[in-house]
Amino acid sequence: MQHQQSATPATSQQVPPAATGDSVPVVPLRHPVRNALALVLILIAASAALDVATNERYHWDVVAEYLFSPEILTGAGLTLVLTVVSMTVGIALGTVLAIMRLSTNPILHTVSRAYIWFFRGTPLLVQLIFWYNIAALYPVIALGLPFGGPSLVIGSANVLISPLGAALLGLALNEAAYMAEIIRSGISSVDKGQHDAARALGMNRSKLMMRVILPQAMRVVLPPTGNQVISMLKGTSLVSVLAISDLLYSAQIIYSFNYQTIPLLIVASIWYLLMTTVLSFFQNKLERRYGRGFDTATRLVRRPKRRKAS
Repeated sequence: MQHQQSATPATSQQVPPAATGDSVPVVPLRHPVRNALALVLILIAASAALDVATNERYHWDVVAEYLFSPEILTGAGLTLVLTVVSMTVGIALGTVLAIMRLSTNPILHTVSRAYIWFFRGTPLLVQLIFWYNIAALYPVIALGLPFGGPSLVIGSANVLISPLGAALLGLALNEAAYMAEIIRSGISSVDKGQHDAARALGMNRSKLMMRVILPQAMRVVLPPTGNQVISMLKGTSLVSVLAISDLLYSAQIIYSFNYQTIPLLIVASIWYLLMTTVLSFFQNKLERRYGRGFDTATRLVRRPKRRKAS
């Protein structure tokens, strides 16, 4: 007994207890390969930027001369008009097509699927050229009954469908097919319980769609819609084949006279980049607004401040 009692203090002296407040030092992991790769990328980017800035063949003086020229500004304005009008019509028509696609009526469902199939399956450039040459198929535009019934002549197709009108038709109808699928996916993402709750409150289908389903679908619809707006802004450059003085065609007209092709293309690219940057900024703002309450990212929790004892 005496031997056991004397051994216990000796053992406690060999393993002293940890002091209160001591912590194990944390050493961060080192990533030499990743740091070396980042350094290489920085050197490559700096070298490329220096070459672009000092290469005389870019003719930056010509870029500065035409960056704010009236022709370029007018072309940029027309590009914005084409984007806004085409997206507005495309979103409105796409919403109708999406509702038709989700309808239980087989005729509405089939018509919507056929429209989406056709306009998504053919190139946009082909559609623009088709609408530009629509007068070859229908010289006169008229409204009337089928199978030889009476009709009302509206006018000549060459007069009614100008190059600008053909561009708007091609861009808007093509965009409606893509927006229909985007809006359909947003509507399908709303929980089915929302439908039952709205019907229990006595809402008809139109009120259910406008007041319950579409507002909740906006969270899912907005990100791809913002991407479509940016794609539409750049896609308007295709209307240059119809001799419409958009941003790209205005630059092409200028360099066809002074043969400064690269500087004028740089001017057009700068304006496209500027406009897409502004659109991306507003897209992020809208996404944050409609995504409130659904953010699953980890947020920092502020700890309450402790009061010092007096």
